[in-house]
This record gives sequence, structure tokens and C-alpha cells, in this order.
Amino acid sequence: MKKLSLALAMAVAFASGAIVMAQVHDWHDLDHVHDHVIAAIHDMEHAQAANHYDMGGHAAKAEQFLRQAEHELDAAVRYAQNH
Repeated sequence: MKKLSLALAMAVAFASGAIVMAQVHDWHDLDHVHDHVIAAIHDMEHAQAANHYDMGGHAAKAEQFLRQAEHELDAAVRYAQNH
């Protein structure tokens, strides 16, 4: 009985893994987010210019983080497209 239960558990685990691996990898959602981050960078640049870049360094730091996010999202989209 223990062997049957173990065999059944292994079969279920294997089938579950196969189903997850067979799912389509849709990179379009990541690409959509990437577009929003690029738009946010442009908005940040305009806000900084409108305020004569005088925001105590906080806007520059936020722009730096947005650029890092843009870079990572671009890499994620390229990876998802190729896998």
C-alpha cells in the first residue's frame, strides 16, 4: 500500500510539473510594463526640468531606479522571447 501511495504521489508530481512546463510564456505583459516604465522616465525628466532639477536629489534617485527597472524589464522580455 505504501509503494502504491508513493508511486501515485510521484505520478501526480510528475504530471503537475509537465503541465507547468508546457504553459506558454507570454512576454507581452512584461513588454507592456516596460513601456510604462519608459514613459515614467520621460515624465520624470520633464518634472525635473520644470523644477529646475531642484528636488533635493530625490527625483534623480527615482530616475536612477526607473532606469534600473527599465534595464531589467528589457532583459526579462528578451529572455522570455527566447525561451
